[in-house]
Amino acid sequence: MTVSGLPRRVHLGYALGSLVTGAFGTVPGLLLLPYLTDTLGVAAGVAALLVLLPKAWDVLVNPVAGRISDRTRSRWGPRRPYLLGGGLALALLFASIFAAPFGSGPAAGAYVAVAFLATATAFAFFQVPYVAMPAELTADPAERTRMMTWRIAVLALAILVSGAVAPAVVTGGGGGVPGHRWMGLFVAALIVAGTVGAFLGTRAAPVGAVGESEPSLRAQLAVAAGNRPFRVLLVCFVVQSAGVATVLAGVKYFADQVLAAPETGPTLLFACFVGPALLVMPLWTRVGARAGKRAGLVVASLLFAAGATALVAAPALPAAGVYAVVALIGAGYAGQQVFALAMLPDCIAYDTARTGRRQAGVFTGLWTAGETFGLALGPGIYGLVLQLSGYVSSSTGVAATQPATARLGILLGFTALPALLVATPLVLLRHYTLPPPPPPAPPIMESWWGRKAADHYKKGATSP
Repeated sequence: MTVSGLPRRVHLGYALGSLVTGAFGTVPGLLLLPYLTDTLGVAAGVAALLVLLPKAWDVLVNPVAGRISDRTRSRWGPRRPYLLGGGLALALLFASIFAAPFGSGPAAGAYVAVAFLATATAFAFFQVPYVAMPAELTADPAERTRMMTWRIAVLALAILVSGAVAPAVVTGGGGGVPGHRWMGLFVAALIVAGTVGAFLGTRAAPVGAVGESEPSLRAQLAVAAGNRPFRVLLVCFVVQSAGVATVLAGVKYFADQVLAAPETGPTLLFACFVGPALLVMPLWTRVGARAGKRAGLVVASLLFAAGATALVAAPALPAAGVYAVVALIGAGYAGQQVFALAMLPDCIAYDTARTGRRQAGVFTGLWTAGETFGLALGPGIYGLVLQLSGYVSSSTGVAATQPATARLGILLGFTALPALLVATPLVLLRHYTLPPPPPPAPPIMESWWGRKAADHYKKGATSP
């Protein structure tokens, strides 16, 4: 049964789960690649695969986790058991990634790959039920909006804290393997706090009814294939997510080799990237209200790309100038996120009007899987750039002296490459068109307008 009027403690409790999603979504993309290359001595190309494949596995395991939780019956409901079990397992496994029981070399790299794969699996069993909960806790759209407001606020805080503090914990813990072990425990503590908070905070919520879901990934893809605006938006968002992820993957390398600030640089770069993003989101909302969401996405993406391109000149800029440009990139990133996520419900509503079926779970599931793949692809691409440019790995915990080609690869992978990945898919948006909603009809004409609206959306399905 779904009800509205959820207590505020449920809003807050649910939002605390974003400590889990924010921490795991940020820290591996920021620190795992440099941990492999500069602490465990793994070659950059191999490290790229070790970072990419376990996260890509998430794309396949997400539908499985969803179907298992759909079929679960317990006194805690279908979702909350996985919040607790998946979250606690995630915390333990995350800390194990950075335990380094085999020192350095191939054995250490293989251990990280297995531990990261297990961690990604645990995360899927937390994340998928967590994302599904709001639609089952209340039928009131306004209530869901309030829940999302709390969730986004905690998510932003989790991203900022985990991304900015984790590098500082590595440094404060002595760097190398000891520093990363302390960092793993710090992030694990954040995950435990979010897990317990979400589990206990939602105990007063009603046990929601599980909605009907598509039986397989193939069936979900078939549903999405009929929605052209969604296809266009999803491809654009996945490619842009890969661009954003290359920036995160390059933060440590850029701070080391370009800014020559290995201790303070990563924290300052991340804070400059994410901090302004939190401040300018209301401004992007106004831009969208005036110019439209698609135009807002284009403007924000071009701002990101322009800032990243300008950062190619970083070796000739003072440090303050570099941080200012990174803040500009962060402002573009904020708009890119705001508009892409705001356009997704429009695509879902279009599909409902076109088909007469409510299939929001299918689209949000595919969106989550696509975003996961994009965020995994970014570090993989960046690691490949390092390998091709001749990056020298180290097992000392301190980056080795790099040849000029590697320093150039670090610079271009952090600047020109993400600019290209964020700007290029914008050409696809010319195919993103949604038919206007049918005008309101007087009661006597209701059936006539219904027929006209159905005809309009049927035509829109083939040529929106």
